[in-house]
Amino acid sequence: MDQARFKIVFDGTLMPQTPMETAKENLARLFKSDTSKIDALFSGKPVVLKRDLSDDEADKYLRALHGAGANARKEADGKVGLSLVETDDHPSEATLASRAAAEAADGDQMTCPKCGHVQPRSGECSACGIIIEKYLARQAELAATGAAPTASAPGNVASATANSPYAPPQANVSDELPEYGELNIRSLSGRIGRVRYLGWSAALSLICFAAYLVASLLLAVSLPLGVVALAVVVIAAAVFSVPIGVQRLHDLGWSGWLWLALLVPFVNAVLSLVMLFMPGEQTANRYGPPPPPNSTSVKVLAFTWLLFPVVAGILAAIALPAYQQYVERAQATQYQSAEPDAAATAEPSDEFNSGDTEGADSDDESSTEQ
Repeated sequence: MDQARFKIVFDGTLMPQTPMETAKENLARLFKSDTSKIDALFSGKPVVLKRDLSDDEADKYLRALHGAGANARKEADGKVGLSLVETDDHPSEATLASRAAAEAADGDQMTCPKCGHVQPRSGECSACGIIIEKYLARQAELAATGAAPTASAPGNVASATANSPYAPPQANVSDELPEYGELNIRSLSGRIGRVRYLGWSAALSLICFAAYLVASLLLAVSLPLGVVALAVVVIAAAVFSVPIGVQRLHDLGWSGWLWLALLVPFVNAVLSLVMLFMPGEQTANRYGPPPPPNSTSVKVLAFTWLLFPVVAGILAAIALPAYQQYVERAQATQYQSAEPDAAATAEPSDEFNSGDTEGADSDDESSTEQ
């Protein structure tokens, strides 16, 4: 059984919201023809654009025509109608119209010296868009230097295009991204991965911890100097911690403004875990190429940061009992020093004892005299 064949029919109907001029230009590019010849398709009569197509081929042509704006349809190939598939005995209406126009204005026709397109005499080619006078002047200049090919010859078309000032550039004009991005801890652009984020955060925490100790000592010596030192440490920590977080968010493909969510309670805990464990994009994104591989120092710092809770727990286990013993000894010393003071307060003074003795002696003498 023979396979069903189809044809593509177009009666001038356009797709919704498609302007007439846009559809004509799209069809001219699709059929590689002039807009004037495409006008014959919009006469209001059904025109067969393609015959003897399989079902898949017909659907392919329909998608192309619908994309160009023409609301064509598929029909079984059993009717006789106009067709754009030309033969010598049955040319299309567009071909007949162009032939008639060519015969009527044979004296006003010209051929483009670059692409060979035949058109009414004009200073610009409607097919390739060159300015004919400038093109001919360029060809004459190349011929004078002995390097001009014959542009009208079919075999020299590629060479003429390469030497033409209207040819596309031969150099690579696209932006080439580097394989890896640059690292800058103070920059709000660029990307860093999970391990480098952990390592940089560990280094910053250790430096800030040492700076806080120094500021605390200065605070014990001088209150104004200690306050200024603490303010400097806080500002420096913010200046370096913000770019580190922003670059980590860039590696995830997120905006750096999301770092402000770290200031929100409860949200900051979830976002911190995401930034710590979620892998970044392996290829370049809108924030730049991927970060370079992690160095040994970065891995060591990251491992140190992971050991920080363990070390802090050990130090706390050692320090808390020692601090409790210190508090107990201080309380015992204070209690022992308070006991002699209480005993001294309870004993009478020497003046009081001597006064009482003298009074008792005087009383005894008076009683004897009597």
